[in-house]
Amino acid sequence: MNVILITTLTLGGLGLILALIIYFVSQKFKVIEDPRIDQVEELLPAANCGGCGLPGCRAFAETLVKSDDISNLICPVNSKEQMAKIAELLGKKAAVSEPKVAVVRCNGSSENCPKINQYQGAATCAIASALYGGETNCSYGCCGLGDCVAACKFDAIYMDKTTQLPIVIEEKCVACSACVKVCPKKLIELRKVGPKSRRIYVCCMNKDKGAIAGKACSVACIGCSKCLKECKFEAIIMENNLAYIDFNKCRICRKCVGVCPRNSIVELNFPMSKMVNE
Repeated sequence: MNVILITTLTLGGLGLILALIIYFVSQKFKVIEDPRIDQVEELLPAANCGGCGLPGCRAFAETLVKSDDISNLICPVNSKEQMAKIAELLGKKAAVSEPKVAVVRCNGSSENCPKINQYQGAATCAIASALYGGETNCSYGCCGLGDCVAACKFDAIYMDKTTQLPIVIEEKCVACSACVKVCPKKLIELRKVGPKSRRIYVCCMNKDKGAIAGKACSVACIGCSKCLKECKFEAIIMENNLAYIDFNKCRICRKCVGVCPRNSIVELNFPMSKMVNE
């Protein structure tokens, strides 16, 4: 009986000592979290899309609170009003950025870019692009298997049944860049929404020489440089046989559209009218 009692008291005493040690250690090393983190997180959209470059809204809230300068920290999903509230709460200057929207830089539909074979592997763009060049003669074109659709948490992109190309729903797109990151061909880009949602961009990513690109797709950019010569604002650059329109310099004058012999340049949300350079 004495043995049992002694054992019980010993174990109980050891447990009490260990509990006290754990308590004092936890008190010494505990981290007191800034209560503003919770307040900032409540003002964020809870999308956890990663568009800010951080793993979730909580991490973004912590960064906002701990950073002295938040002028370069942007949540593409949050509204300007909400970001202004966060800046006011923290007593800091909010980031100012123009709204952007995703655009798909490929127009290689079956009509423009005929298929020469059929893919029968796993139905993901990542695997398909890793295994072979694609179902057409353009190895730079869209695989059409919808990885971008699966990545979008806002139902802002879908696959067109006729063209088998992704279509972005501008009203739903929050420019989180999830589709941009997941596309293995790097065909999706975030561009400024533009005045009255008007945008002009080269809808092609084919870097092959003109003759090869032109044979693969009827609307492929052939690197002829006519748009470059026409642009008076130095908004167009030629690199790797491909034209690119810098949306920061583009004045949306549409003159490049009129001189492109391949219809590779897309103009969105413009009214029907005669070309400016006619």
